[in-house]
This record gives sequence, C-alpha cells and structure tokens, in this order.
Amino acid sequence: MFTGIIEEVGTVRSVISGARSGEISLAAQKVLEGTLVGDSIAVNGVCLTVTKLLPGGFCADVMPETLSRTNLGSLRSGDKVNLERAMQANGRFGGHIVSGHIDGTGVIERMERDENAVRVRIRAKPPVLRLIIEKGSVCIDGISLTVTEVDSSSFGVSVIPHTGSETTLLQKRAGDAVNLENDVVGKYVERLMNFNTDKNAPPLDGKDKNAKPSLLTLEYLEQNGF
Repeated sequence: MFTGIIEEVGTVRSVISGARSGEISLAAQKVLEGTLVGDSIAVNGVCLTVTKLLPGGFCADVMPETLSRTNLGSLRSGDKVNLERAMQANGRFGGHIVSGHIDGTGVIERMERDENAVRVRIRAKPPVLRLIIEKGSVCIDGISLTVTEVDSSSFGVSVIPHTGSETTLLQKRAGDAVNLENDVVGKYVERLMNFNTDKNAPPLDGKDKNAKPSLLTLEYLEQNGF
C-alpha cells in the first residue's frame, strides 16, 4: 500500500525487454533506505517488487500485464520516474490510499498556468472516468492529486509548485501517456452496487449458483441512513 506522496525522482538505467515482459533497472537513493529484496516500490505508480539491490539503485521484473496496462513499456534509459516505498504501518497518509495497481493510462491534453499552480487536463477512457469525481482523489504516475473538474472525455487536476518540483508530471508534454489509478474505495463500491447485474460475477458464496441475490441496493442504503 502507498499514499501517492513521491519520495524521490529516480532515473532509468536500463530496460531489458523480452518478448512480452522485461526487467527495469533504476538509479535511486532515498527509497533504498531500509529496502530489502522482495520489498515493494511504486515506479510511476506501479507496484513493483525489488529483485536486486545494486550500488545506488535496484532492479525489478515487469510482467506482461504491467506492460499492457501502464506506460512502463515506453521507458528508455535516462527517463525520470516517480518513486515511493510501500507505506509503513506507523506512517502517515499524506495523500490517499493507493494500491499501486494501475486501472489504465491517460493522455495529457494540455497544461495551463494558473497563478502559482499549473492546471493539467488528461484524456481518459470511460472505464476510468466513471470512477472519477470532482474533488475526489486520483493517482497520476504515482502522485496523489485532487480532481478539479471532470467531463465525459477528460478530467483536470491542479499542481502546486512543491508537487511540480518534486515529481515528473510537469516535465511531460501534451500527448504523453500517464498511469492512472482510481480511488480504491470507489472501485469496491461500484463492484458491490453492480454485483447483481455483472454476468461475470462469481456465485455469492463461491459455490452455490442458486444463492439469493445481494440485498445491497440504493434503496436499502437510503432506508438505513446512508
């Protein structure tokens, strides 16, 4: 689990690509403190497992699923990436609950200066957009941000100077792809609310195909004060 508060910007040393998977080697400093092989580090918001510790860096395997759903497959030597270690049990939630499991990628449409901040507009697909709400949380390349606006094809965030200087987001340009992770609470709520209509949903008890449908409906929640 992560919080979306970037600890440092690392540098890609190398990307070794196989037919569908690969290995990424990264130069870093701060995220190496206390890190062991097997620990998790979010790279541009993607939860990766440390497979090797090197002087001034680490390596991680990248599986086909990760390459198909994220922008890691387009990384090249010298590229900058956002890094965050998994949250410790006694840590603080500086951002929001982030799992490191990417829901899809978006494309930067434009960036506009707004006094001391920069407004960033990102185009995304409907499966991602339907779980984005104004003033809700979204994770962009591992960065916890607040949604300022949303419509049927895109959404916007506002980036303050500190976030801009401590991450890679404002170094990107229109047309660049970014990793997106929806708020995990919203994903579970949507799943529960649509369980009865989901043809791919498993039996409610895992075994009985004739189990009674869930009582969790909008009417039930309203009647019970939610």
